[in-house]
Amino acid sequence: MKALVYNGPRDVQVKTVPDAKIERHTDVLVKITSTNICGSDLHMYEGRTDMEVGRILGHENLGTVIEVGKAVDKVKVGDFVCLPFNIGCGFCENCERGLTGYCLTVNPGFAGGAYGFAGMGPYSGGQAELLRVPYGDFNCLVLPPDGKEKEGDYVMLSDIFPTGYHATELAGVSPGDTVVIYGAGPVGLMAAYSANLKGASKVMVVDTHKDRLKLAEEIGAIAIDDTEGGGVDRILELTNGKGADRGCECVGYQCCNMHREEVPNLTMNNLVKTVKATGGIGVVGVFIPEDPGAKDKLAKEGKLAFDFGSFWIKGQKIATGQANVKAYNRKLCNLIEAGKAKPSWIISHELPLEQAPDAYKNFDERKDGWTKVVLKPGK
Repeated sequence: MKALVYNGPRDVQVKTVPDAKIERHTDVLVKITSTNICGSDLHMYEGRTDMEVGRILGHENLGTVIEVGKAVDKVKVGDFVCLPFNIGCGFCENCERGLTGYCLTVNPGFAGGAYGFAGMGPYSGGQAELLRVPYGDFNCLVLPPDGKEKEGDYVMLSDIFPTGYHATELAGVSPGDTVVIYGAGPVGLMAAYSANLKGASKVMVVDTHKDRLKLAEEIGAIAIDDTEGGGVDRILELTNGKGADRGCECVGYQCCNMHREEVPNLTMNNLVKTVKATGGIGVVGVFIPEDPGAKDKLAKEGKLAFDFGSFWIKGQKIATGQANVKAYNRKLCNLIEAGKAKPSWIISHELPLEQAPDAYKNFDERKDGWTKVVLKPGK
């Protein structure tokens, strides 16, 4: 099969590799028809993780079931399925509590597993023609009859739509709230979209990329261009000096200032400044235990110079972590089927798998208009 293989920092290549196959009776084999490039893929692409050379990338996957293991009961050959990026067993203590992003079975010694992701187990990614899905009955979301018609919408259920929604859940967004979101990448835009779905009265999105801020405006958010560094003052102005009710961090450890220099603590400290006293902050941007490639000494050790004094004195709350996709994907799927959500508006490019190396390069360089890339194996 053809697959996108990681050769090293900023070096990926489409190669012919052995076909993915059923390895356990609970597995399902999926022919991938859509697989997205995620912002978190760039951490690995740039060499900022311990991703092993030779691994197949890709954790946002959708396709058709072509084979099932002997112990698979529910999922059938021919089903059109979307796959949560995090892999769960369905029976461990955390999965039973709905915390499928922290499964205790799939990656022994660590809470959580995922496709094609550094440190998240041995599972190959789906930027390939075929994907092995462990615990298929549990992990496959069988899509409605309009699945192929709305494929661009449903593939977003693999990660960024649930992750954006998760950011608003962590922050505690409820109807009537004012919300500030740091980051207008795909996850930040989905957090803004989700805040609107939940009835927020005002959604503000902060970034320095004008093309992405324009997309935020298209969904009714207030775009705040922080290119000149005035974002904090603008948010306070828009909230009559008190700050937003809720805030979402959707950038992560490689966030940059207005000079495009990495400042890992920037968004977190700005959220403390721009969320009101007693307000809630949800953090879904990726932060890691150590970052040897960082220029900042603390960041190398996975630490931040966090403004804890102001955070404490304001009585704010922070919740963090990756989205437990299965906690949200079925209900968000229902919204798509009913025509009440259309996350495919974020797609900027649909490309054959063979063009993945160039797509990664353009996305990594933040070229204008490269917002969300969907790769189409077999086309």
